[in-house]
Amino acid sequence: MDKKQLSERDICSKFITPAVQKSGWDLQTQIREEVSFTAGRIIVRGRMHTRGEQRRADYVLYRQKNQPLAVIEAKDNKHKLGDGMQQALLYAEALDVPFAFSSNGDGFLFHDRTGLSELTETELSLDKFPSPDFLWHRYCQWKNIGQSVEPLVTTPYYDDGTGRSPRYYQTIAINRTIEAVAKGQNRILLVMATGTGKTYTAFQIIWRLWKSKQKKRILFLADRNILVDQTKNNDFKPFGQAMTKISKRQVNKSFEIYLSLYQAVTGSDDEKNIYKQFSPNFFDLVVIDECHRGSAKADSSWREILDYFNSATHVGLTATPKETKEVSNIDYFGEPIYTYSLKQGIEDGFLAPYKVIRIDFDLDLQGWRPHKNQKDKYGNLIEDRIYNQKDIDRKIVFDERTYLVAWKITEYLQKTGEFQKTIVFCNDIDHAERMRQALVNLNPERVRENRKYVMRITGDEQEGKAELDNFINPESRYPVIATTSKLMSTGVDAKTCKLVVLDQRILSMTEFKQIIGRGTRIDEDYDKFWFTIMDFKKATELFADPAFDGEPVKVYAPKPGDTSEADDEDDSDPISTTGNGSESGDGGTGTDSGNGETTEDPAIKYVVNNIEVKVIAERVQYLGADGKLITESLTDYTKQCIKKQFATLKDFLRQWSDAEQKKAIIEQLAEQGIFWDDLHTTVSNKLGYELDPFDLICHIVYDQPPLSRKQRAEQLKSRNYFNQYQGAAKQVLEALLDKYADTGIEPIEDVKILTLDPFSKMGAPMELLNAFGGKAHYQKALKDLEDQLYQTPITA
Repeated sequence: MDKKQLSERDICSKFITPAVQKSGWDLQTQIREEVSFTAGRIIVRGRMHTRGEQRRADYVLYRQKNQPLAVIEAKDNKHKLGDGMQQALLYAEALDVPFAFSSNGDGFLFHDRTGLSELTETELSLDKFPSPDFLWHRYCQWKNIGQSVEPLVTTPYYDDGTGRSPRYYQTIAINRTIEAVAKGQNRILLVMATGTGKTYTAFQIIWRLWKSKQKKRILFLADRNILVDQTKNNDFKPFGQAMTKISKRQVNKSFEIYLSLYQAVTGSDDEKNIYKQFSPNFFDLVVIDECHRGSAKADSSWREILDYFNSATHVGLTATPKETKEVSNIDYFGEPIYTYSLKQGIEDGFLAPYKVIRIDFDLDLQGWRPHKNQKDKYGNLIEDRIYNQKDIDRKIVFDERTYLVAWKITEYLQKTGEFQKTIVFCNDIDHAERMRQALVNLNPERVRENRKYVMRITGDEQEGKAELDNFINPESRYPVIATTSKLMSTGVDAKTCKLVVLDQRILSMTEFKQIIGRGTRIDEDYDKFWFTIMDFKKATELFADPAFDGEPVKVYAPKPGDTSEADDEDDSDPISTTGNGSESGDGGTGTDSGNGETTEDPAIKYVVNNIEVKVIAERVQYLGADGKLITESLTDYTKQCIKKQFATLKDFLRQWSDAEQKKAIIEQLAEQGIFWDDLHTTVSNKLGYELDPFDLICHIVYDQPPLSRKQRAEQLKSRNYFNQYQGAAKQVLEALLDKYADTGIEPIEDVKILTLDPFSKMGAPMELLNAFGGKAHYQKALKDLEDQLYQTPITA
């Protein structure tokens, strides 16, 4: 057998797998092949989408399920032994494993990331692959896991028998937390972007600590009633009769798992602080969901709970650790033990990408001043000063502006789908009600079909609040549009939300991240793969702040006796201009109602009508392949992307000509961030006709005069190219050229086109292929047709 003639898969099955098994690894429980650990970035094409490539390791070796130890990257025997090492190390780093191997079937190159080996990389023969016990022992040395705590670290995950397993980043978060607890760490912080499954991660952590009897009584704290209910009824359901929710200020000490609102166990008087009915050492573990809120502050009533149960292990969960001059999660919990960011979630394909529609009004940007002695619609004398965006909907209301916002929302939904779940974030409850009314009046047909088409969902309004579950439920059509202030800004698992509207002045990075998180969840069953942000208050400028998706920067420096006067719940303070995400007081937007809502400012709010409001700027921004919002024009961005890969026109022409299928290059460029559909629309609107992707690139990037598909097809016909063919073969190629002129290059590269009109009238697909002498000759003729079609970028 000539090993060099074997495929990579043959090398795996005949050499690598047997060698690994021979060293003691169990094929069924410890060896997994072709492990895809990401979903593939979602690439949006107009209103369509596709997936980029998944990251896939050839082998992942496990001590036990969900306890990865090593990655093996395989190559065929034409490669050298270490040719796969760099890729293996990339995957090992992503999966948080210390051992990486590369193999071409002759042996293994072993890379030990622990630093415990004399040599970092060593070559091993096929019969010297390390055993599971050897690697596990080395792993425990690396992690400083002693024999006494090893049973905790090896306690199995919960398995419901359906095959559901934590995603790779959840596994890292769970394993790092368990290992930290095993080593005696009592304050632990996990930072995971909204929509990445923090609650499921918390459940697996609690399950393993509880089952190992390391932690016997656990308290799970959240700051929204709906979060507690969702947790109890969904992810935490396997705890069954061992679990209870603390409600009605009643305490039953016979349970092991307790779920509670912060507000349910605190109060202003000792008798209201029901947590004190438990002894200080009653709980072994306290898990704090959304810990960026009240528990981040040293003097908050919520922190009192943590201080009371000080002897317990505290695990904080948040998408947005709060690091300001007044409050600090890191000061309390320490540096995050693991961070999984929004950018990484989008890159991996587990979170939905977004585009931004930014709309600016003249009133907001230029300001407004009342004329002398002008009164509002209710007869209040308006204070004479200039009112700007900071004042709008806080100090002064313009009816026409509210209507215009509602109209832009309605216009977008009418163009893209009137039943897309939409959240409109308003400044306060009063603003949310006015917005509801405007949307109702602009959507009379939808509202007649169902009065719940538009609902105000705020903490003060029981009927609207009662509809929150229906808004969240993908199977419930109504409500479609929810106007809100604070209630839906955090923890609301609205998977099918496709439009997030910002008509709220958001200057807190924490709050901004939470609000954006309402749209980042993916729901494939309901065709939710991406979402749109419509911004009326310049909030999306925060995307440009380094703090948006960077590591949290600790700026809190506690001083003896230093306290903050800010409200426990106030997440609306503006960030400072230092760019580090720190926050400073700018006057609150009201007080918290216990439901996360803020009531309007108690000072008078002027209401003005009959003021003309105009849109002075409207632009669409896209999320680029690098995870940053594209701020330049789409054509300039395209030019930059293409020139990174094809420096010159000659480079592009060579690769385009060499490609077996042009579709492959088009898809490859889409994965790298080219928005083909939007580009087609932008350029076609300017030119008055559509360009082929080839001509789009030649025109936009290399300044070539544009040729339409029809012009290109006509030029080829004028050269009498088809005279070399006869009969059905000639008919097929002429029809393919016509199809190209109508629909572009991609459809004609799919052999299934022969089953469609007009080809189906010429004969059966097999007959048509035989007219060329078989499928291979047909594909050769098609490739030659494409070569002639794109012989030169332009012709005189």
